[in-house]
Amino acid sequence: MGQKINPLGLRLGITQSHHSFWFEKPQYFSRSIREDEIIRYFIKNYVKKTHKILFSFKGIDPTGNIFIKKRIDLIKIIIYIVFKNIFKELRSHIIKELCINIQNSLKLLNRKLYIVLKRIEKPYTQPNILAEYIAFQLNNQISFRKVIQRAIELTERSGTKGIQIQVSGRIDGKDISRIEWIREGRVPLQTISAKIDYCSHVIRTKYGSIGIKIWIYL
Repeated sequence: MGQKINPLGLRLGITQSHHSFWFEKPQYFSRSIREDEIIRYFIKNYVKKTHKILFSFKGIDPTGNIFIKKRIDLIKIIIYIVFKNIFKELRSHIIKELCINIQNSLKLLNRKLYIVLKRIEKPYTQPNILAEYIAFQLNNQISFRKVIQRAIELTERSGTKGIQIQVSGRIDGKDISRIEWIREGRVPLQTISAKIDYCSHVIRTKYGSIGIKIWIYL
């Protein structure tokens, strides 16, 4: 069961919560889901293209740490970032630019858009941020074993109970693809009440695609 179902979907309502909070009539349900996808996709591309230097690999988690709350007249977006401190001018500029572009892409007429930036206290307990860190190092052609060991050390310092990292593909540029994984501590995937965070990430290298999967037992 631990490898045949998404660990987050398995624990929804128990230890995991939804990243979107809204109610909609059945005939408009697909439209609201599409809106959520556009918002997340836009923020992800905005970070990569516009503020790559500011955010880099440890600035924003564009998938798991974007929460969307909708009301009839308001859409509230909460974005979790890793910055220790952001200048107020820069923060307001980012929020203003995001609001204008998202409103233009969604064509919001009767609804206001409100964006909040919040800081993640322990960034390396977030598997998506850890996956971005590993991807950044692998793209710099650093040995995957050194990268994984370093990632595990960063996670253990944050006070987690266990972590499992799996890397698959043409690792270190080898001719034959393979799967390598390392686990430290306990990662009880079969226990539904266990608070486990998970992500899967794909990076493009000159040797081909490399997949990264991370399980963190909080």
